[in-house]
Amino acid sequence: MLRRLATLSVAGVALLVTPSVAVAGGGSSSQPLPPSSDFQKVTLNDLPGEPIALAVLPDRRVLHTARGGEVRIHEPATGRNVLAANIPVYLHDEEGVQGIAIDPDFKRNGWVYVYYSPPLDTPKDDPLTPQTNEGDAPTEGTAADFARFKGHLTLSRFKLVGSTLKLNTEQKIIDVPTDRGQCCHVGGKIDFDSKGNLLLSTGDDSNPFSSDGFAPIDERPNRNPVFDAQRTSANTNDLRGKLLRITVGRNGGYSIPKGNLFKKGTAKTKPEIYAMGLRNPFRFTVDPETDVVYMADYSPDARAANPARGPAGHGRWMAIDKPANYGWPYCVQPDVPYIDYDFATGASGAAFNCAAPVNESPNNTGLRNLPPVEKSEIAYTYTASAQFPELGTGGIGPMGGPAYDYDKRSRSPFKWPAAFDGKPLFAEWTRDWVKALTLDKRNQVTKIESVLPELVFDNPMDLEFGPDGALYVLEYGDGYFAENPDAQLSRFDFVRGNRTPTPKVTATPTSGQAPLTVQFSSAGTADPDGDALRYEWYLDNDNRVDSRSPNPTFTFTENGNYRPTLKVTDRTGRSASAEVRLPVGTAAPVVRFTTPQAGQPFAFGDTVNFEVAVTDDAPVDCSRVTVTYVLGHDTHGHPLSTASGCTGSIQTFLDAGHAGADNLTGVFVASYTDTGSPAQTGTATVVLQPSN
Repeated sequence: MLRRLATLSVAGVALLVTPSVAVAGGGSSSQPLPPSSDFQKVTLNDLPGEPIALAVLPDRRVLHTARGGEVRIHEPATGRNVLAANIPVYLHDEEGVQGIAIDPDFKRNGWVYVYYSPPLDTPKDDPLTPQTNEGDAPTEGTAADFARFKGHLTLSRFKLVGSTLKLNTEQKIIDVPTDRGQCCHVGGKIDFDSKGNLLLSTGDDSNPFSSDGFAPIDERPNRNPVFDAQRTSANTNDLRGKLLRITVGRNGGYSIPKGNLFKKGTAKTKPEIYAMGLRNPFRFTVDPETDVVYMADYSPDARAANPARGPAGHGRWMAIDKPANYGWPYCVQPDVPYIDYDFATGASGAAFNCAAPVNESPNNTGLRNLPPVEKSEIAYTYTASAQFPELGTGGIGPMGGPAYDYDKRSRSPFKWPAAFDGKPLFAEWTRDWVKALTLDKRNQVTKIESVLPELVFDNPMDLEFGPDGALYVLEYGDGYFAENPDAQLSRFDFVRGNRTPTPKVTATPTSGQAPLTVQFSSAGTADPDGDALRYEWYLDNDNRVDSRSPNPTFTFTENGNYRPTLKVTDRTGRSASAEVRLPVGTAAPVVRFTTPQAGQPFAFGDTVNFEVAVTDDAPVDCSRVTVTYVLGHDTHGHPLSTASGCTGSIQTFLDAGHAGADNLTGVFVASYTDTGSPAQTGTATVVLQPSN
């Protein structure tokens, strides 16, 4: 429905808590940033799965997650990357394991927080019906049709004991609802403020692919509510599209701290909300000195403004220093509104009133009159920004990074210099860069500087400064919903004197049945300073050194999945490691697409039939094959449908918001996990170039 132009009513806004404003915590250093040559990038895990989030422990071990449920821990003492847990998760579209964080009192209590998608009883695709995908929620229907796909993400905490995340110690804290079976925006980042309150960001859980790249506000009565972000981000009575702020209970659960956006007990509001009007606030960090939240938020995909619909897509970075509404899906900024649009008739109405937005959606369960839209400190689009030319041009994938807290007492050889003190980092996932921001006392951006521009940040997914003052980065790499060849966990050190060695590992053969004798080689291992190196090989899974030879031979007497690791150490104690996957027993299945094939004719809107061939050393069970259709856009993608079985079909489409964009592809990813002991997984990807 079209709305009348909202008036400057403050009804409902009077229910807000009077906010207090935090002051900036620094970032005003006038020292020039050191050149990239003063730093070194050290790879910690070159086989991280599909990387999502990281958390650095007080002893410099690093927890890092893969979307499929794996939680790994990098151990500097051995250089190994140990599987700490494998959490069962629901994986349709973008769901799975999302955020991870450690308790502020981790040294004493050992709690690790994980935000993830539990499997529940959500419908799944039946491989026996290849022409129907039961795992996709309908786009149209009745409330009963959509109810089967109601689910939630869960924020829980688990005890980390040694290098094992004990899943049986789970304490559930909060569930955030989701409408499953449709894409997108369910990511969540976890952090804590100085008072111990937990903050959690949540996406708008809305499908952006039928809104021409503008605001998804489709209110048609037979339409799946997932196409209306007014039900989440603009809904004061919903936890999605928000920054939540809670106090975790002693035995799980939570209470509400003072100072959130709405007073506890206010009708049609959730007291957990600290900030609202967010679309996909994938990454944020709380400043350790001031509790200011440095957050980035994704925009929709329209390449150009349309007077009948609204502005082009924008990325946003904000310093949240008080409870606020950031406007989605009504406004990008207080002076950049979207246009009200009737999806039933195709008629455009008036621009939304950012000073007093009104939520009249039939899917809204919260207040009608919303807080005024707060301005973000940075807003940029695909083209060059007159205000922020330092951001360049390209795709939009903003990531809110940490602010560096320089510790002059630290004796760490890796800690970053004081020139970065107090400067929040701002990463761009699609543009492969990291910037340092200088803020004034009002948290306004006064300077943007490139961070290590000659070093590689390959799709930076998550960033965190460790207790050693080094920057830890999880890099997604270029590709689609799999472990990409250039995905890794890395550490960026400031160099004082010696540099860290760079190890290389190969194994011959790369698989086989036990007993299996393998020749390992460290050929290519080097030290930048020419130092002699000590070699430590961790070849089986007992966490003990198996050889100190540069090129050992080792016999594996039992079948299993091994990750033989070489750790090399120079004369100053600087060390690094490298590893290889070594399946002993069942071999990894070989997966390939019989159809579709790269180069075949393809147009968005086609129904694409697929046939997947699997070769394995055990009988193949086609029900274990999954095929995901991804709308590829530049080097990233949006998973839109997942089917099961060796054969089937997937309906493809291109939303108008991406129409005319460059570098669009139809991507099909097949995966098969066998029933061997141990189980092995193989994958295949086909990228189709559209002819339309």
